Amino acid sequence: MGEKSNTTARDRITGLALGGLGVLGFSMSLPATRIAVGEIDPWVVAFGRAVGAGLMAWAYLRVTGAPRPTAAQWRRLAVVAAGVVVGFPLFTSLALTTQTAAHGAVVITVLPAATAVFAVLRAGERPPPAFWIASGAGLAAALAFMVASSGVTGAATPTDLFLLAAVVLCGLGYAEGGSLARELGGARTICWALVLSLPVTVPVAAVAALVHPPRSDTAGWLGFGYLTVVSMFLGFFAWYAGLARGGIARIGQIQLAQPVLTLAWSALLLNEPVTPLAIGTSMLVLACVALTQRARGSGPAREHRPAADTSHPATRIATGTGADR
Repeated sequence: MGEKSNTTARDRITGLALGGLGVLGFSMSLPATRIAVGEIDPWVVAFGRAVGAGLMAWAYLRVTGAPRPTAAQWRRLAVVAAGVVVGFPLFTSLALTTQTAAHGAVVITVLPAATAVFAVLRAGERPPPAFWIASGAGLAAALAFMVASSGVTGAATPTDLFLLAAVVLCGLGYAEGGSLARELGGARTICWALVLSLPVTVPVAAVAALVHPPRSDTAGWLGFGYLTVVSMFLGFFAWYAGLARGGIARIGQIQLAQPVLTLAWSALLLNEPVTPLAIGTSMLVLACVALTQRARGSGPAREHRPAADTSHPATRIATGTGADR
C-alpha cells in the first residue's frame, strides 16, 4: 500500500513538472504566432509548422523504431491531429493577423476548463468539487485581469470566434492525447499525430505557399521556427507525458498560468506593458493552480501498457517507459 502511494505521489510530482515545462514552452506560442503572421500568410504559418514538425516526428519514429499504433489508436490519433495539429494552429494564426497576443490570451484562458471538460467526456476522469472550485476561481481571476488589461469590450467578433474554436479543438486534442499517452507515451502520441496529418498538411501548405510565397525578415522566420520546433513538437513531448502521469484534468489546470506567462513574453517581444495588477493576478492564479493540485479525485484505471524491449534508451523514450513517461 505504501509503495503504491509513493508511486502515485511520484507520478503526480513528475506530471506536474512535465506539465509545467510544456506550459512554459506553449506560453510563447501566441507572441511567436503574432510575429510570424505579421510577415507570413497565416495558412502557411499554420500548415507549414505542422509539415516541419511532421518531418521531425517521422525521423524520430524511425530512429527509435517505434511500433505502429493499432487501428483503435489511429482513430484516436485522428482526434488529436484535428485538435492540436490542424485546428488550434490554424484558428490562432487567422485570429492573430488582426489581434494582439494579449487579446488572444483573454480567450485562451478558457483552455484549462475546456481540457477538464474533455477529460471527463473522453478520459473518464472525475475531479472532486474542490478541484472545480479552485479551477473556476483561477479562471475567473485570469479572465477578469485579461479583460480589464486588454480593453476587451465583451462583443464577440469573428476573431473571438476563431479563438473560441481554437480553444475547443485544443482542449479536445489535449484530453485525447493525454489519455492516449498512457498507452503510447507523450513523444510517440504527438509524433504519430503529426505523421498522420502529413497527407493533409503538406498539400495545403504547398498551395498556400504558392498563392502567398513566404517572405519575411529574421524575426518572422524565428517566430515560425519556434512554432515548428517547440510549440508543435518538443513542447508536446513534456505536455502529453505530464497529462498521462498526473491526470488530464489536474495537470491541465497548470495552463491557468499560461496567460500570465504569455503577457510576460508579449512585453519582452512585442513591447506590451506589464502592470502591478498583472503581477498580483499572476500570484492569485498560481495559488489556484496549487489548490487544483491538492484536490483528490477518482480517475480512470491505469490502462494496460504493452510490453516492450526497454533495453535501449531510445526505445524507453519511444514507448514511454523512460523520461517520456
